[in-house]
Order: sequence, then C-alpha cells, then structure tokens
Amino acid sequence: MAEATLTPLGVTVLALLREGDMHPYEMLRLLRFRRDDRMVKVTNGTLYHTVSRLKEQGLLDEVGVDREGNRPERTTYTLTEAGDHVVGEWVRRELGRTDHPLRFRVALAEAHNLERGEAIALLTARLDLMRSELGDLDEGLAAARGRGVPEQYILETGRQQALLRADLAWLEEMLPRMSAPGFAWGNDSEHLLAKRKARE
Repeated sequence: MAEATLTPLGVTVLALLREGDMHPYEMLRLLRFRRDDRMVKVTNGTLYHTVSRLKEQGLLDEVGVDREGNRPERTTYTLTEAGDHVVGEWVRRELGRTDHPLRFRVALAEAHNLERGEAIALLTARLDLMRSELGDLDEGLAAARGRGVPEQYILETGRQQALLRADLAWLEEMLPRMSAPGFAWGNDSEHLLAKRKARE
C-alpha cells in the first residue's frame, strides 16, 4: 500500500495540495513560511524527489506547465483521489500512537483532515497510552531511586518523565477545547479563511 511508504514530508506535500493545485516552488515557500520545516527537513532536492515519488505512486498528478519571464518552467501538481485518501489514512494511523514522535507531530499538524470526533477519539486513545507509560516510568524511577541508583544513570529517564508529564498536561487541556463548538475545525469558514491568509 502507498500509505505504508509515505514519509512525513510526503504527507505534508499531499496535505498542501488539499488546499489547491501548486508547483513545488510554492510548496517550498509555504512550508518555510508556515515553519513546517521545524517538523520535516526539506530542501529543494528532497522536495522535488518527494514530489516525483508521489507522482510515481499515483498520489498526485501534473495539471500544467508554465513559465514566467526567463525563469525555468514550473510544473503544477494536483492531488489525486488516491492521494487524498492516504493523507487521512496516514494521519489516522499515527495520531493515536506514542512510539513515533516525529510522525505524531506531523499527524497532529494535519489532524484537521479528519472529522473532529475521530481526531478527538484518536487523541484520547493516545492520552490513555501516555498515562500508562507515565505510570510505568514513575514506578521504574521510584524503584531505581529506592535501590540507590545514582541520578547520573537515570537522567534520560527523568527527562522522559518530565516531557511526558508536560505532553499529558497539554493534551488534557486541549481535548475539551477541541470539543467546543467554537473551536474551528476542518472545512468550516474560519479554518478556510486562515488557510487563505497563510497562502498570501
């Protein structure tokens, strides 16, 4: 299946095309303008390679070639039905997990591509997993300290405990906000307006 080999950058590119047809130069400009390059490493080379691979997989297609002045030709791409489908499938698969932090960040950024209720259900499942993992960490650290293990040997575990607590606190606060009727989601007018402004 195409979604099994889809990279975080590939998902990001396909999600951009959900907003409208565009050429790779515009994709790169938007990724940098929105600071999505914080989550996925992107260069001209990696972007063009990703676009080419997605085209080979039938997830996007060419819709035209244009040239402005003396600039090189630019190929404009559109999202195929298969590409639209795999964005949702990829986000759905990654949003409730805790074992792929980078993929989760991208899935969270694209969670609005799912129905609100489904995204909330997946994040709630993630919350339950995180609580279980935190309980295990708390227990393990308490046992290590009880045995007199020097702190230098459990620094990473202590950091992971702190990060997990912070992530839990954020998600516990965010889920009720996401559930509120006034929280813009998906294709509602406020969300589309924000997208248009981000492309200007």
